[in-house]
Amino acid sequence: MQSTKLKLAFRIIFVIMLIGIALLGLLDYIIPESISVFSDNINSVDLDKINLPFVSTNIESVPVNARVSQGEDTKPFFVSLSANTKIFGVVPLKKVNVNMFSDITLCPGGMPFGVKLYTDGVIVVGISGVDTDSGRKNPALDSGLKIGDIIVSINEKAVNTTDEVSSAVEQSGGNKISFTVKRDGKEIPLDITPVFSKADNMYKAGIWIRDSTAGIGTVTFISPKNNAFAGLGHGICDVDTGELMPLRKGTVVDVNIKGITKGLVGSPGELKGVFTPGKIGSLIGNTACGVYGMLSEKLDTSHSEPLKIGLKDELKTGKAEIYCTVNDKLDKYSAEIIKIGNKNDEQKNFVIKITDKRLLDTTGGIVQGMSGSPIIQNGKLVGAVTHVLVNDPTKGYGIFIENMLKNMPEIME
Repeated sequence: MQSTKLKLAFRIIFVIMLIGIALLGLLDYIIPESISVFSDNINSVDLDKINLPFVSTNIESVPVNARVSQGEDTKPFFVSLSANTKIFGVVPLKKVNVNMFSDITLCPGGMPFGVKLYTDGVIVVGISGVDTDSGRKNPALDSGLKIGDIIVSINEKAVNTTDEVSSAVEQSGGNKISFTVKRDGKEIPLDITPVFSKADNMYKAGIWIRDSTAGIGTVTFISPKNNAFAGLGHGICDVDTGELMPLRKGTVVDVNIKGITKGLVGSPGELKGVFTPGKIGSLIGNTACGVYGMLSEKLDTSHSEPLKIGLKDELKTGKAEIYCTVNDKLDKYSAEIIKIGNKNDEQKNFVIKITDKRLLDTTGGIVQGMSGSPIIQNGKLVGAVTHVLVNDPTKGYGIFIENMLKNMPEIME
């Protein structure tokens, strides 16, 4: 009898342990990696705003990240902190990031803009052989240089243009040159010995390089206080390598939309724009979540009053609107958010479908150049269009507005 009771007790304890482990696993799955909340006072933490089932939070005191305005009165509009979570305030679970936003208002964009971007360093976009008197040779490949590397200096002298690199190679006389390249965030020294090209009658290293690019996109929002702006919803990447282009400086110009290539299944369309003379601003940041800068000329934002932002947990499937410019006219178009993906992703957070017949008839849906078009839901600015779905141009990806704000340089008040 005693043995039977012990066995029963052990079974009960075993079942309780299994239930406990299952509960831990379930809570770990349910609790997100990051939580976004508004705070009346961004400098303090209101724990009541962090609602997690059966879980208490303990905010660590040191901010992980912050975006603040510049000037004497620095008021952050975004702060990220790390929080410890505990079940019933006792059993440690995991750490989560708490993203705190002030209840700011922004002017929705929708107007096109042009950008001329100049790189910080020179991007290697191709490597090829060089025909010499002794056969075909490839100095760059032999040195360990790779496509996507960023050449930052030659013989300890900083380089930022293709002319500077070409000149150093041509004037080498076939002697070894010391390159410093940036790869995966690390600087790597490489030695390259140029060879004499029979075809070009000069010394060559066998590399194809790029130091600038230009293109058009759509403004997502403008700060009503100081004309800081964000656009695109994704970064400007090199067309050959697909890598984010390191920004040294950039110029923002106005654009007139002069034509449209309609989007078709398997063939993304395009807004065809012409740069207008003059400069309307400067580009300050190029990140995976968008481009950022300061406008020197105030753009017309009369199409909408400044709107509050909507955080990722406020976003719902259902009706929405986008602002964009086609045929040189900025207008509001109906759309629908049909799917919300992984909220912890940096980009491509949800899928939006264009439902407005006017836009569908004109563009076929989402086309290149519309990236950055602001998305409005329930009267709040919730995100921006980023990419079209090539197999269905009526649909595209959107990015949470908070992700764009988190990556914004410290230029917004």
